[in-house]
Amino acid sequence: MSETTVTIVGAGMSGAACLLALRRAGVAARLVDRGRAPGGRMASPLLHDRRVDTGAGYFTVRDDDFGALVDDWAARGLAHEWTDTFTVLRAGAEPESKSGPTRWGTPGGLRSLVRDLLRDVPVEQTDVDVLPAGHVVLAMPDPQASRLTEVPDAVPYDPVITVVLGLATASSLPFADAAFVQDDPDVEFLAVDGARRGDGAPVLVAHTTAERARRHLDDPDSAVAPVVEALRRLTGIAPPEWTHAHRWTYAKPSASHEASFGLVERDGRLIGFAGDQWCLEGSPRVESAWRSGSDLGAALAERLGA
Repeated sequence: MSETTVTIVGAGMSGAACLLALRRAGVAARLVDRGRAPGGRMASPLLHDRRVDTGAGYFTVRDDDFGALVDDWAARGLAHEWTDTFTVLRAGAEPESKSGPTRWGTPGGLRSLVRDLLRDVPVEQTDVDVLPAGHVVLAMPDPQASRLTEVPDAVPYDPVITVVLGLATASSLPFADAAFVQDDPDVEFLAVDGARRGDGAPVLVAHTTAERARRHLDDPDSAVAPVVEALRRLTGIAPPEWTHAHRWTYAKPSASHEASFGLVERDGRLIGFAGDQWCLEGSPRVESAWRSGSDLGAALAERLGA
C-alpha cells in the first residue's frame, strides 16, 4: 500500500472526527470542502445579525466517548443542555408533550462545535469533481459520494427545505422549545431558535416534509408561502417580519447502513465512507456522524500500519 496523505472530502462532523482520529494515530491527513465554512449540515449562517441553526436542530448523547467530548464542550461553554420535552402538534388537535433524551444546543450555533474540533486544522476550500489521488475518505451523503465512486449499498436521501421566520414574539406559540408535527403535508419539525440557542430571540425554524421540499428544490424561496400558511394553520402565528429559505437536497438518509463506516480497496488504495447514514443503531444523528468518522479513522490507521 502506498504511503500517501489521506484526503478527506467533507468538513462536517464525520470528516472532522475522521481527521482527528487519523492525526492521533500519526497518519497525515488533509481536509477539503466546497463550502466557505466547515460544518456541513450542522449549519449556522448569520441571519439578521445572529446565528441560526438551519440544518441539524440539536444533538443527543448516547455514546460514552461522544459524551466525554460533549462534557468538554459544556465545561468550556460551547454547548448546553436544552430540553428533554418536545411538543407534538397535529392540525385540529390539542398539543401534547413528549419526553425523550436530553437535547443539546449551543450558544454559537451547532457549526461552532465542528469549528472547535478543527480549530488547529486548515480546511482547503475546493470543489471536488473527481476522486482525489491516494487514500480518500468521502464524508458526505451517499448520493454525493456516488458521483465520485461506487458506494457500497448506497442509501437514498430525503430533501428538506428549512424556512426561518423572524417573529415579533414567540410567546404566542403553543410550545416553548420545539415541536414534532404529525400528519401534515408541509411541515414536520419546528424549533424556537432563541430557546435552543439561549438568547430568547423570537426566531422560528421550520423543516418541511420531504414531499413539500421536492416541489421547491429548483426555487427554495417558493416554499416560504406554503410553510407560512401551514404554520398559521398549526400555531396561529401572525405573519413573520422576515423569512429565509435554505435548500437541503440531501438532508437526511431514508435508510442506514448496518455498519459505522465503509472501507474498500480499489486500484491499490483505500477509499472510506463516513457520515450519519453509517450508524449501527439505525438512527442517524450528530453523534452517529462523529462515531462514523472516528471509527473509520481508527480503521484506516490500522490498515495503514500506524
